[in-house]
Amino acid sequence: MPRIVETIVTTLNEKGEAHIAPLGLIDDDGTGWIVAPFRPSRTLDNLMSNPFAVASHTDDVRVFAGCITGRRDWPLLRADTVNGVRLENAVSHWELKVDRLTDHEQRPRFHCQIVHSGSHRPWLGFNRAQAAVLELAVLSTRLGMLPPEKVETELKYLQIAIDKTAGEREVEAWSWLMERIDAWREGDDRATKKN
Repeated sequence: MPRIVETIVTTLNEKGEAHIAPLGLIDDDGTGWIVAPFRPSRTLDNLMSNPFAVASHTDDVRVFAGCITGRRDWPLLRADTVNGVRLENAVSHWELKVDRLTDHEQRPRFHCQIVHSGSHRPWLGFNRAQAAVLELAVLSTRLGMLPPEKVETELKYLQIAIDKTAGEREVEAWSWLMERIDAWREGDDRATKKN
């Protein structure tokens, strides 16, 4: 399995409007990073018209949870060298240029090179609660694909880290994701749709 880095990817459309999405960037055999958005998606459309992306590495897991639950209004700054934007609160960022596209009916793969990177403050690492929020964020995007008992088992395990190590940001992010999980439990189909 390739290494995957969970990050926040920003892309711009033809009008210069930003789209923010949590995505796992795939290590391209040490030669670069692959952005593999699903069809249909705004990230895919934006990369087709503007072949640049910025990967913002953030320790604020609310951004991941927020994007999944429709909260995408996060402060942005212009990228340094590419036609793009980055999260203002990023610990660091990579500016990516698409080198080539491997087409696929479900998930095209944009093979990218880092053309610039920036470090903005020290990275202190994730605590267990932050890691649990990231795992729940990923889990909540797969509600329509997993058996309910799998979701409930994972949720119980992840809750332990929240109970033991969460700060205010992690509690808020967790609550947003739990709203989505609760809607799914109640049979609300909107909980399985992408925001």
